[in-house]
Amino acid sequence: MSSSSPAPQPGPSGNRGTSVASSSQNRARPSTPSLEKDTKTPPKMTKNLSTSARRLQRELAEITLEPPPNCSAGPKGDNLYEWVSTILGPKGSVYEGGVFFLDIHFSPDYPFKPPKLSDLREIILIGFYQPNEALNKFISESQQIFQIQIRYLQEYNALGTAGGLYHFRDQILTGGPEMFFVMNADVCGDFPLQEMQDFHRKLPSKAMCVMLATEATRQQSLMYGCIVENKDTHEVLHYVEKPETFISTTINCGIYLFTPEIFQPLEVAFKKNLEENYSFDYQVPSKEVIRLEQDVFVPMAASGTLFVYQTSCFWSQIKSAGAAIYTNRHYLAIYRRTHPERLAVNGEGKPKVTGDVFIHPTAQVHPTAVLGPNVTIGKNVVVKEGVRVRESIILEGATLQEHCCILHSIIGWHSIIGFWSRVEGTPNDPNPNKPFAKLEIPSMFSSDGRLNPSITVIGSSVQVPPEVIVLNSIVLPHKDLSGCYKNQIIL
Repeated sequence: MSSSSPAPQPGPSGNRGTSVASSSQNRARPSTPSLEKDTKTPPKMTKNLSTSARRLQRELAEITLEPPPNCSAGPKGDNLYEWVSTILGPKGSVYEGGVFFLDIHFSPDYPFKPPKLSDLREIILIGFYQPNEALNKFISESQQIFQIQIRYLQEYNALGTAGGLYHFRDQILTGGPEMFFVMNADVCGDFPLQEMQDFHRKLPSKAMCVMLATEATRQQSLMYGCIVENKDTHEVLHYVEKPETFISTTINCGIYLFTPEIFQPLEVAFKKNLEENYSFDYQVPSKEVIRLEQDVFVPMAASGTLFVYQTSCFWSQIKSAGAAIYTNRHYLAIYRRTHPERLAVNGEGKPKVTGDVFIHPTAQVHPTAVLGPNVTIGKNVVVKEGVRVRESIILEGATLQEHCCILHSIIGWHSIIGFWSRVEGTPNDPNPNKPFAKLEIPSMFSSDGRLNPSITVIGSSVQVPPEVIVLNSIVLPHKDLSGCYKNQIIL
């Protein structure tokens, strides 16, 4: 559930942006595609097919020639392991006239491992921020790409994660979801959502929540929510948010799977908070903030309702530009493993590519450019002759003029980097010599008030003139630079 497009940023203290993904057994879409026999040939596949691919291709041919009544199925595009199925509601039933879609994910081990059905119904974004053009565009484009409903619900005040969930409980429960995911907007990773759902179904009926957890170093664990679990049942026995002394190296990842019953402890926390903070003074605003971790998880621990699912997959917080570059590297690695066709490759008339590089189909990249590793080139970007880009993100509509060099930086929307200019930042990665080490979030300023070296960020619609150097700096949007800058914030 992540994208290189702009997303809501972490909110004020106690109010990080939150997304809610509801889950059910099927979902209806308004359009009704034809279910007539499809005479098209199956998508082109490689000559050297695996056993699972040959099996799927044979079954696709059978379905194409003799489709079953009232339903159809086939691959999405050229990916033989990702199918979509269309089912018509049976006549004479309450579902008559409806069209239902199922996404089917086949394992490379098929048919020895069954396909997985994705039953995601909708995505809800909850935040305190006023919707703007960037957010509306992100939502609109994401709906078109993923073909799923996405809504943004704006809080009237910063309510905290649990406060936002409780405030919009009716909207979340619309449609009667069996369960729903809650994901903080300031984390990213290779989330095992299907595995969490399968794990939840095996728990006692009393279970209300499964939280995703991972391992951290002993020292870094103090900066996260720490979990003590029953190793046999995986029940959370003790939970402390950012403890002052060591509790556990198992930390909260900020990803949760809830059942609708979670609103019972949310209601208890809301009423308790209201009683403790209510004032009859009309000049004192009421405090309706509910902290999910401190106000809800702490009393739920050891009650048989809170469980933990541990993952060893990639996970990181995103609280700085440096974190965005670091996490982008891991997302590109996930592409390499799951969708290698999305990554750029070397070839005649193409730019030289080193490592994992994503180039949007609408981008114009000169064949003499050198890209990678860890480079994302966004929509409608123009990369001209002799450009060098490494460990960077180039956002939509940016222009990199001849022979400029971009290292460890983020170039904002519609910005222009002049020819022979150099934009460079300082990378910030976890300590490779410490197992389970997470990304450190350094302070922006040093003790003497100077800007600490970090990733360089060029805001949107910025003009960087030719033959200058911008090093370890942050440039706010709509600025026309006139010279070189080092360790500065350009306001």
